[in-house]
Amino acid sequence: MLDLATIRQDFPILQRKVNGKPLVYFDNAATSQTPKQVIETIVDYYSRYNANIHRGVHHLSQQATDAYEQARGKIQKHFNANKASEIIFTSGTTHSINLVANGFGALLEEGDEILVSAVEHHSNIVPWQMLCERTGAMLKVIPMTANGALDYEAYDGLCTEKTKLVFCNHISNALGTVNQIETLIEGAHKVGAAILIDGAQAAPHMQIDLRALDVDFYTVSAHKMCGPTGVGILYGKEAWLKKLPPYQGGGEMIAEVTFEKTTYADLPHKFEAGTPNICGGIAFGAAIDYLNALGMKEIADYEQELLVYATRALEGIADLKIYGTTAQKAAVVSFNVGDIHPYDIGSILDKLGVAVRTGHHCAQPIMNYFEIPGTVRASFAFYNTKEEIDVFVDALKRAIQMLS
Repeated sequence: MLDLATIRQDFPILQRKVNGKPLVYFDNAATSQTPKQVIETIVDYYSRYNANIHRGVHHLSQQATDAYEQARGKIQKHFNANKASEIIFTSGTTHSINLVANGFGALLEEGDEILVSAVEHHSNIVPWQMLCERTGAMLKVIPMTANGALDYEAYDGLCTEKTKLVFCNHISNALGTVNQIETLIEGAHKVGAAILIDGAQAAPHMQIDLRALDVDFYTVSAHKMCGPTGVGILYGKEAWLKKLPPYQGGGEMIAEVTFEKTTYADLPHKFEAGTPNICGGIAFGAAIDYLNALGMKEIADYEQELLVYATRALEGIADLKIYGTTAQKAAVVSFNVGDIHPYDIGSILDKLGVAVRTGHHCAQPIMNYFEIPGTVRASFAFYNTKEEIDVFVDALKRAIQMLS
């Protein structure tokens, strides 16, 4: 059982008011809030040992280096990666995806195929389109069904000897669908393809075991896991990371530089050119500590309670349609009400102190599938309460009445 009263005190922003109303923050799929334990870690870094890492013999540099590499170790342990060197610090999931897409530019040939799912964020579509334009590879789409699930029979037919890379999110940011990534991973490996899973929406809500999944690449963003913005990780199997060329050139990623030739550093530094977000990496480690102290299973169980509670309440509202109705869902409810534009609903909810996301959620192909301009999306985290859901539902009913 989570101690909600204590947990909510850890988050200073939850104590504030918006438009004179207590803040109800239901935009967690975009960015989670940050506990004071992580905020204090950030302040401590800049107050006591702010210095560049890996390059200095002085005390502050060594202290910063130790803290940064300890954070990498925490992340390795949390996700059960084989080696700390398989954890590459990036600026977030988008950076991680582009790193892999850039690397595969050296591995693909004209006629090769890349598979992506129909439920992807734009960050999971555009880099692969750009890669296909550069290489002559073909992009094929795993179709979705009316309830927001993927068509796994169609996926089996799409996987062939031409398939070199498969890409899918673990959880859809727009619908909350938990995809059957074990099935996708097995199918990719049967034809000798690599597979990258976008875990940005999954990692905050469930325990991820990378070794058990046997996935080739997995991406995570810290700001969705109670950490700071501008930092995340790419996990890659060592064998694949050694195959990929460096994404950027500069300091830190080199072994030796001459004007005739440069040799590259070993993993993970091969992909970490320049001065990284040192404080962000350390704070990400603090966020991992915070989540583990609560327990990922406890977080998952409680958030499912919130999902069920909110879904039942919303289903009682006339003309409200929920998009994404699979049995396996994360704590996300995406919906529309009649012909009311989602932006109008979101604007009134904001006036009543309720923060939700409206629009296409950087997933326009999903909206095109349903022939809608966008949705209202309420996404929950472990620090939210059923009482907040009651406030949200009452505010939604008021908005509907005003707009009808």
